[in-house]
Amino acid sequence: MVPCLARYYFAITRLLSLLPLKPAMAPANPLKTKLTSLLARTLVTRSARLAGHKPVASITFDDFPKNAWTLGGAVLARHGVRGTYYAAGGFCGRTIEGAEYYDESDLRALASAGHEIGCHGFGHQPSPALTDEDLAADATRNREFLRPFLNGDVPQSYAFPFGRVSPRTKRFYSARFKSARGTHRGVNIGRVDLSQLNVVSLESRCWNEKTIEADIQRVMHCNGWLIFYTHDVSDAPSRYGSTPAMLNWALGRVAAARIEMLPMREALPVALDL
Repeated sequence: MVPCLARYYFAITRLLSLLPLKPAMAPANPLKTKLTSLLARTLVTRSARLAGHKPVASITFDDFPKNAWTLGGAVLARHGVRGTYYAAGGFCGRTIEGAEYYDESDLRALASAGHEIGCHGFGHQPSPALTDEDLAADATRNREFLRPFLNGDVPQSYAFPFGRVSPRTKRFYSARFKSARGTHRGVNIGRVDLSQLNVVSLESRCWNEKTIEADIQRVMHCNGWLIFYTHDVSDAPSRYGSTPAMLNWALGRVAAARIEMLPMREALPVALDL
């Protein structure tokens, strides 16, 4: 099935790349994006089997807006848990379309509190749109930007901007990070792909307490890895963010299930029993 899918995918994407797309033909681009994403999920790059000895959970923030730390970090502190903040270096100290992003003092504060700083690309561009040379330059730029906040170390965890993934970019980041996370919905149980781990969204656009509770229970019973993700945190969040109350509820339910919550870099060895 996979070789057949790959054959058709590469034939179609090759054809699309040769066509001089005009505005009227714009739907071909979403088609190519969907095909690329489908193949990326199908072709496993770094297969691993979770040990299944105990459940574990992680809470992650993408981009990240300043209030993910100032408000979201306060919620995490009340629950005594630490998270992973995926930072795009190009957002540091900026306000974009009304959203205020983190600054260097935020990076120092969250690192000091034991949270993980992950990589989200410097330019926050969809990885399939970049050439191999551009991918390397962007990854290097973000790594060097983050290094001073990691005591000279490099980030260990990566999240694909916009959740956009291709087989080529999965291979690229798999060689550079211990784990990579997309936005494909699901929990991680049994055999997983460490280059595209599944997530459960806490975003307001798809908030559903019943579904989230079911995910928590499944991870608890199957000793899997639950990875939450969101963006901004405020009483009036964007479609892609959460309220403090939503975050508090989700963390409370994980605590009630007695599932340990750890940053991605610490949850990985627990999940694999390394």
